[in-house]
Parts: sequence; C-alpha cells; structure tokens
Amino acid sequence: MSFTLCSSSELTYPYVEGLRNARANRVASKSFIMAGGCIKKHYVQASYPDARKVVISSHLVPGHLEGSFMGKKWQEEPRKKLEFVRTLLIDNYDSYTYNIYQELSVINGLPPVVVRNDEYTWKDICHFLYEEGAFDNIVISPGPGSPTCPADIGVCLQLLLQCWDIPILGVCLGHQALGYAHGAQIIHASEPIHGRLSEIEHNGCKLFANIPSGRNSGFKVVRYHSLVIDAKTLPKELIPIAWTSSDDTLSFLETQKFDVISDVYESERQQENFDSILERLKNGSYWSSSHANGTKSGKVVMGIRHATWPHYGVQFHPESVATTYGRQIFKNFREMTKDYWLRMCSSFSSDRNIHYTASMQLPHASRLFRAVHTGGQSAKKADVRFYGEACSSGQLMQDADKRNFGFLHMANVLPPSMGANFLKLKWRKFDHLASEVGGARNIFSELFGKNKAENTFWLDSSSTEKGRARFSFMGGKGGSLWKQLTFRLSEDSEVASKRGGHLLIEDADGSTNSTFLEEGFFEYLNKELLSLRHEEKDYEGLPFEFYGGFIGYIGYNLKVECGAASNYHKSTTPDACFFFADNLVVVDHHSDDVYILSLHEGNTTMTPWLEDTGKKLVSLKASVTRKLDEQNVQAVTSSQHKQGFHSEKSREQYVRDVEKCLQYIKDGESYELCLTTCIRKTIGQADPLRLYLHLREKNPAPYAAWLNFSKQNLSICSSSPERFLRLDRNGTLEAKPIKGTIARGATLEEDEQLKLQLQHSEKDQAENLMIVDLLRNDLGRVCEPGTVHVPHLMEVESYATVHTMVSTIRGKKQSNVSAVACVKAAFPGGSMTGAPKLRSMELLDSIESCSRGIYSGSIGFFSYNQTFDLNIVIRTVVIHENEASIGAGGAIVALSDPEKEYDEMILKTRAPANAVMEFQ
Repeated sequence: MSFTLCSSSELTYPYVEGLRNARANRVASKSFIMAGGCIKKHYVQASYPDARKVVISSHLVPGHLEGSFMGKKWQEEPRKKLEFVRTLLIDNYDSYTYNIYQELSVINGLPPVVVRNDEYTWKDICHFLYEEGAFDNIVISPGPGSPTCPADIGVCLQLLLQCWDIPILGVCLGHQALGYAHGAQIIHASEPIHGRLSEIEHNGCKLFANIPSGRNSGFKVVRYHSLVIDAKTLPKELIPIAWTSSDDTLSFLETQKFDVISDVYESERQQENFDSILERLKNGSYWSSSHANGTKSGKVVMGIRHATWPHYGVQFHPESVATTYGRQIFKNFREMTKDYWLRMCSSFSSDRNIHYTASMQLPHASRLFRAVHTGGQSAKKADVRFYGEACSSGQLMQDADKRNFGFLHMANVLPPSMGANFLKLKWRKFDHLASEVGGARNIFSELFGKNKAENTFWLDSSSTEKGRARFSFMGGKGGSLWKQLTFRLSEDSEVASKRGGHLLIEDADGSTNSTFLEEGFFEYLNKELLSLRHEEKDYEGLPFEFYGGFIGYIGYNLKVECGAASNYHKSTTPDACFFFADNLVVVDHHSDDVYILSLHEGNTTMTPWLEDTGKKLVSLKASVTRKLDEQNVQAVTSSQHKQGFHSEKSREQYVRDVEKCLQYIKDGESYELCLTTCIRKTIGQADPLRLYLHLREKNPAPYAAWLNFSKQNLSICSSSPERFLRLDRNGTLEAKPIKGTIARGATLEEDEQLKLQLQHSEKDQAENLMIVDLLRNDLGRVCEPGTVHVPHLMEVESYATVHTMVSTIRGKKQSNVSAVACVKAAFPGGSMTGAPKLRSMELLDSIESCSRGIYSGSIGFFSYNQTFDLNIVIRTVVIHENEASIGAGGAIVALSDPEKEYDEMILKTRAPANAVMEFQ
C-alpha cells in the first residue's frame, strides 16, 4: 500500500466527496422499516440532518443502544437474542487488527470478516451490509496516520456517516474518525503516547458496564497514539464517555502495583458529577495548558459515543495484552449489538445469511460455523450454495483475502498437479558422547570443517544456560537428496505486485538448473515441503524437531512477498539460500548425547553415511581442539586489513535519521520504527570458519549459526540471541522478541544496577510491549482463536556483553495452515520493523541508505515434517566477496533520545566487530 503523509498543517477539514459538507450533498441513507412482521430495507433520500431526524422521530426504527423511544408493542413482544454476532472488521493497515480479530472470534462465537479500508468500493460495502445482510456490527481498527487523510482512513468515514443504523465501534484511529466525521478537530497530543498506560474514568455507559472507573480502580489501558480529538470542538451529537484520570502515564511494571480495585471506587463514583465533567470537557477547563503548535495537554478524551446512533469510539487499545478489562469492553459491545437487533424483528434473526458470512472468512471459519450451526441457530438452505457455486459477492471476498492475506491460502494440501516424494529416516544415538569427543565445536570441525567448511551449516546453541536452547544441528554436502536453492528477487519484484524471482538449484552431482518463480520463493518452498511424505514412526523417540529438510536463511527483502509495498534497495547477497540437508548430526547439550540422521527416498537403498559417520564420531579425540585454539589467535599481517570498520552513516547522519523517525511518530505515521544501519570492513582471504569459532567463544548465543555457500562466496557468522518463530510437532507456535538492551557492568554491583535499570525503563518497556502486541497480531492470523497468549512478558536475560528484555508469545496453529504460511504471516520479525509493520517498513526504506540484506532476516530450518525454528539475524557478521558487514540498530519510540539511540546501535555492533578485529 502506498500512502500519503499528512503534515500537521493538514489536520483540518479537507473536502471528501460525499462525506464533508454534508448539508450541500444529498446522500442515500438506508433504514429498516417494519412491514407485515418482517424487515424491509429501503433507501431514504435525505441530507444528514434529516437522516438523523428520521432516527429520532420514528419509533419504528430501533433507537440508540443507550436507550431511545421504543413503541409499546416492541417492548411487550418476546424476542430472542442472537446466539452469535457477525462483525465486519475494517483493517486500517494496522499491526494490531488481528488481536481484535482473536478477541472477537472468542467473544462473538464466529470470526469476524477482515476487510482493508481501501479494498472495496462503497457500493460493495453497502451490498454486504444491506443487500446480503451479512453483518450485525462493524469494528474499525487502529492504524497509522490521521482520519483527515483519505489514504489513511479509506471507506471508514462513509461507514460512520451513512451506516447510522448499524452498531459501530472505532478503536484509536477509528475513534478519531468518528469524531472527525461529525466535525470534531484532530490535533497533535501534547506528547505522543505509545506503549504506555493510563488510568481511565468513564461515565458508566453500557460500553463500560462492569468496569471500574478512576484512579487506583484497576482500569488501566494501553495507548498508541500521537493525535487526539480536540474535546472543545466536539459537536453536540458526540458525547464524551471516558477520559484519562490524570496527566500522568504509567509504565507496565508501575501498573502492577495496583492489581486490586480500590475500596473507595464506589463512593468516589457516586460523588462524582459526570454532567459537570462533561461540561468542563466541552468548555475546555479540563485542559491544563495550551501550546503554540496546536497541541493541548491535560485530561484527554478516551471515549465518545453518538447521541442517537449506535456508534462508539475508544482512543485506547482494548486488545492490548496489558490493557485491563479489554475483553469486557468487547463483550459489552457484543451485548449492546444483541440488544440492538433484539429491538428489531425476531424474523430477521432467523433469516440472517449465516453461511454467507462464514464462507467469506479465513480457512477455519467453515469449521467454526459448523460448531455454531449445530448449536441451534438455523440458516437458509439457499445460502449453502456459496460452497459449491461461489456466488459473486462471496467470490469477491475470497479474492480479497487472496490479495491481502495470501499466506492463508498456503493450505496444508499438496496441489493435485504435484507428485509426492516418500522419505524414510534412519538414525542412531550415541549416549553421552559429546563431551568425550570435544563437544559440538570439535565434532563440527572434524566432520565438516575441512576445505574451509564449504557448503556446510551449523545451527549452534552455543549458549545453553537457563534452558534457552538445547540442540545443535550440523552437516555438509550430503547424499543423493542434497541440493542448494539460491533465490534472487527480480528487478520487477521490487514492488509487491510483482514478487517473482530467479531460483538456481544445484543438486548433489553439481548440476544446476535455473527457473523463474512467478509466485515467489515462499510459495515454492511451501509446495516443496508439501510434496514430502513420511511416517511419524520414523522419528519417534527423537527429542528435537529437525529431522532433515531445508536449512538456510531468508533475507529481509523477501518482505515484498509478505505484504510490504516495495524494496527501495536491492540486496547484494541472494535474497534466500537454503540447503536440503539429508544427512545431519545433532548434539543434545542437556544430556550430552549425539544423534546422526540420514534421509533417503523410500524406493532407494540407504547410503553408508550413517555407518561411516558413526565410526568417525567414536574415534574423535578432544585434544584436536587445541590446534584450532592456537590458529584462532594468529593475526593477518597485511596492514590493509588492520583498518577498522566503515559505517554507512556518521553519528550526525544517524542522529538526523532518528529525528526523522521521531517526527513520523509525532505525526501518527508509526508507533515505533526500528531504524538500522550497517558497518563494513574488507577482510581479504581470512578463513570465515575460524572467525566464527572465535565469535562463538567471545559471544555465545542460543540461536547462533554458521552457514557457508561457497559458489556465492558467502559465509554467515551469527551470534543471535533472538528467536523469531518456532513451530513444534504439536502445532505450537512460539515467538521470543527482544526489545530493550543495555551493556553489562564492569562489577557485579554495577551489572545488577544496570539490569534493574533496564527492567524498570519506561522507554524499554514501551518498546517491548509494542512488539509483543505486534507478534500477538501476527500469530493471531494463523492461530486458533483464543490460543494466543504471553506466558513471559518483559523478562531480562543476560549475555556475554549485554542484558536484554525478552518476551514470549505462543499460540496453537490452525490445522489447515502450513508451516510456511505461518512464517509468511509474521515475516520480517516485528522486532526489526516496528509497528504498524507495513507502514513502518515503508518509512524505514525511505530513511535507510542501503539494503539490510541478510541482516534483519532469519536463519534456521524447515523440517520435512513441517516443523521449523528460525532466529532473527542480529549480532551477525556476513562475509560476502571478502567483505565483512554487520547490521545494527534500535527501536525508535516517542521517548527516544537521538544521541542515546546512536550509542545503543554501536553497543550492538561491539561483540561481532570486536571478534573480527581480534581474529585478525
């Protein structure tokens, strides 16, 4: 998606045809009128003031959710509430939309239909809402930008102005849109608030039923916004229903002090005169100060409702993991929706087009529908035609899902045109052998380290303390199934609509074949994995998840296959490189066991690799490592390689880039931008493997890796502490993003103080929370509703040179979504992009001066049985054509200090850069 930036001077009332200047434009508004016991839909030609009068004056039209005049017959006639609620969820290209999706799926009993704000014409939307009657309510998501900018808000203003007869809830940007649509001004907040919490007061309306109010009440919400509704400009038809309790914001840890609702809550609420508060909000006396730049500070409006329409907005994020009572707000909106339609006609409930809505949804919707349908609510037989005939409007929805969320169409089904390969696995276990033969390092060096370790891999859990990692996987050019995949995006693939590229395949005999992949690398990899058949009994008893398959890296530029609009910079390294590993050695660092595994096709005989490798293992001597230790300290005598690293950006340039990011954040274009740069150094003919062995000694890490692709003159030496995404054989997805880094101390006392400083840093907590919510969103796209959770939030882990703040997010994968689809839904890792992800990546591309290449991508494996484990490529030396490069950066948030951000970026390069310098 391309976007238009609206500067602060544009926070006014631009004319939008059919939306603004409503008095001068006659519009088509729809209402529901009772006729003979059933609902009839018709158009009412009226200006907006007239349309509002229709709602107010006619007791045949259902009133506002807060209660308006209802005829005596409506009140006396018995009605049946809806058993589930069908929501149209408008996605404003946000990275938290699928957190709302997950909540609504659980609460409503049926997943919402997600539609992007520019996906359909207003005519299409009207067709779904009124002709098909497919939805009971609408939720408008958060998003980057401003409601004053048409490119940011899309169809949402039309929904808010013309769908006065459908319940709507706007979140953040959706809340601002509700205000703006009716004449309120959108201004800059006194300061951007992202990933920080506020205590909230409310007026007790139905949206906040069963939720406490006020300071120390326990009602704390997460805020992600730079813009606000100017309360002084609210029109009479919009009523404030919630506001901040004070000017102060809280960090996540601070909020943990107030877990119990205050005993004085009820008495304070009774004493508070809400009419007085509303009046002060309107006349501006709640604002503590005014600023020349058009911002205001003081208590901020956090919720509004329309006086006569069923429309609500909240400025905060009820879907955030750190918001209290967030789920209750969505439950309340569900109940309000049910009450609203209960006032309509009971016959409408039985005639609703259930199959139609369910079929438009993501792959698991039909299964959920069946569960709902058997619960007793009926559907028309005619609606079942969607499954077989794909009616035109339903097909339109399917096409939309394919355009926007193509990863969801990577179902776990092999296309009929592809043949399947049946693989057999053989393995052997050597109990307690690893330490006897010198450990993982010696095993790799002796078995695969000859000839500069060409075409070898090593997923190296060199830091295993505290259970961070357990297994190391290693191997080289193997048996008959071995091959290497080298993929480069084509020039046309710099835009997402043309995402193809050239794939070079080298087989075990050295033969090569080149082909163009029109659908991209992820689609190819998905089909390859689906073509592999196996028997689960082959790997019964193995305690790890990789039994052979693809092992390599995914470069950052493959973001164009995952929804990113474009790549501004072309990578000098391939955009993806993988081996298909049919032979490998596994070291269990907990039990000290060693495993050797070999794959072969079911109709072929086994190679002698298992027996030969087993003999080599037992004959190894630990003393061999001493030779390598002596070699590692040898210096390169050529003076030209003694020079230090050259940075792509000077300190001054990097600081300016941080300031650009801060301005984007202030203008509401992003909540967090993960800015990066690169340092480079010529290293000549140095041995990359020896460099990696030195790096792993100096900076061990749980997700470290070595990869060598000899024909590309490419070696990767990674000491990454961060897991991107993992899928185990039970279908559990896990992400472990890192956000928040500080250097280790020189003494134990200083080290502990620095650790506590990181733990209690409001800035670092905000960074981490934003990315946790982003990863929850990404997992929410492919996980079963209600299964995404955060077992560990903002824990501090310590490594050789730094402390880091780490969180863990998990969820249960939908059974009909493939492994590659899960990766595609979340790539690139949110900790390397910021949020909202798509807008942030586009902004970062415009700021950064070179391609990130392999940095910010992922290294790991895709096992032939569709498990995977991938890291985030950070703290990594990429050696390509005799040049070493190291990427580094940090998350820029509203609380960032530009000078300190530069220092943090340099800190992150220290370990890998020092390893290179010391090695030489």
